[in-house]
Amino acid sequence: MPNYDYKCQKCDHVFEVFQSMNDDKLTDCPLEDCDGSVKRLLGTGAGLIFKGTGFYQTDYRSDSYKSGEKKEAENSRPKADPKPEKKA
Repeated sequence: MPNYDYKCQKCDHVFEVFQSMNDDKLTDCPLEDCDGSVKRLLGTGAGLIFKGTGFYQTDYRSDSYKSGEKKEAENSRPKADPKPEKKA
């Protein structure tokens, strides 16, 4: 169910209502001391939420970026000390 924004024509009170698309539009301001009528504001569209993999900016990094990150990770790791040779 979407959220709808309304604005009172008399007191300029702006509020948001969570209601079904089948519900009738609101007509009266919800403030007790106001008897103005309200108008539904045009929204900017639905806020989509993508769930799962593949929706993050980092999922589609370029090959050059990936290779640079790999080199940086390798350089930041401590180098293993060579094994000392055993003398017989």
